[in-house]
This record gives sequence, structure tokens and C-alpha cells, in this order.
Amino acid sequence: MQPFKTQFTLSREYLAECFDQSRPHGKGARPNYLFPALLLAAGSGSLFLTEQPKVLGYLLVALGILELLHIRFRRAWWLARQMLSRSANTEVTLTINEEGITTKSSYSQTTLLWADIERVIETDLGLILVTQSGGQQYLSKSLFTPELVSEIVAKNQ
Repeated sequence: MQPFKTQFTLSREYLAECFDQSRPHGKGARPNYLFPALLLAAGSGSLFLTEQPKVLGYLLVALGILELLHIRFRRAWWLARQMLSRSANTEVTLTINEEGITTKSSYSQTTLLWADIERVIETDLGLILVTQSGGQQYLSKSLFTPELVSEIVAKNQ
């Protein structure tokens, strides 16, 4: 494999692509509506079926509504958290060589060895590298040539 080096910016667009492409393949791909439903049911039951002070019922209903909002706006919430982090809008240097993939920014340096990559998931716009420990790293195909994408996928099959 020929050494490859490029730079990109962790912009809002890149992070949005990362979220959109990674979500179907990650933990929690399908939202869990059971938890907010149970909170709402328990809160409503506490409000209507008991003579106790209503604070607990209102609290459970509010938590259920908050959890539903979290499910509905999880992309926006995730993007806002990423954009508030210190690594937002920084230049990242990506290096691919015989040892593995290295990303380096002004705040961190990460090396992912080829031996640590369990599998590569190819999406429409990028590659998801799944490590043996269960972590995932997304790389956009726009950073690579088609030949390099094929090499990365073939390296882990």
C-alpha cells in the first residue's frame, strides 16, 4: 500500500455526514420508544390513580417528554455538542500507511492499526472502521481516490 496523506476540516458538513452515515450501523440505530412510554405511563398513573402529592407524576411526565425530544432531535443535539467541542473546525491530517491509519489534529492524535480493525463497512459516502473493541471511526470517501477506497476495503476482508 502506498502511503497516503491528506488534510480536511472537521466542519459541520463533515460531522453531519459522519452522523448520517454512521447511525444505521451503530448502537441505537433504532430509537427506543419503550422507555419514554413507560415514563409517561408511570407519570400519568401517578397523577390520576393516586392521592399522593402530584410532584412525582409531573416529574415522570416531564422526563418522558424530555426523552421523546431527545429521540426526535438527536442529530441536532449530537451536531451541537460536536460543534461546541474544541476540535470543531480544526484541520485534521490523515495518514494511511502499512501500519494503519493515523489522524492528527492540534488537540489529539489517534493511530488505528490494521490489526485492530475488525471490519470495514462501506456506506454511500464513506467508510466505517469497526475496531475489535467495538469503537467506530468514520472516514469520508471524498478524501480518497476510488483505488484507495478499494484497497482499504480489501485489506480487511
